[in-house]
Amino acid sequence: MDAIEKLKGTVRRELDAALERMKTEDFLPAARMIRESGAAGGRLHVTGIGKPAHIAAYAASLFSSTGTPAYFLHGTEAVHGSCGQLVPGDVVICISNSGETAELKATAAAIRRNGCKVIAVTGNPDSWLARFADLTLLASVGEEGGPLDRAPRASVLVETLVLQGLSVVLQEMRGLTPQEYVLRHPGGALGQLRENEK
Repeated sequence: MDAIEKLKGTVRRELDAALERMKTEDFLPAARMIRESGAAGGRLHVTGIGKPAHIAAYAASLFSSTGTPAYFLHGTEAVHGSCGQLVPGDVVICISNSGETAELKATAAAIRRNGCKVIAVTGNPDSWLARFADLTLLASVGEEGGPLDRAPRASVLVETLVLQGLSVVLQEMRGLTPQEYVLRHPGGALGQLRENEK
């Protein structure tokens, strides 16, 4: 089979399966934990190693623009001083498909020692990270797609989808208005109020 056709087929299957699994109630415990932390003065951070680090930066930006201020925590720099951005009571989302990455284990342990709660986003519910975390959001895939079926492709999309799901639940809980959204995102076409929102 052509590599592009294989990728398309894999992505369709994995995204369809992930969408079928997604339910609002699965996100509520994590959303409540984040909101309770925020109400007590805590902050939200997102971290990952490798490709998940890029997803973490996107997710932190998405959460921030939709009413839940969030910060990117560098996955390896965390154990070299960047845990200084954490304070007890913060919540940190840790992203890892395998949940077994040695570097993220060290970071998650440091996060816990700094008095923070851990939410795992992982494809492996039996992994070290899933067991270590206070809460786990499952982002599993059966195949990645592409040659060798190893490079993160489908897993990156499903992890992103899960974080988008959490952002939607948090935004709904927050009751973000169009006017508030524009204050956070004043630039570009997204920063313009539509006629029905004025």
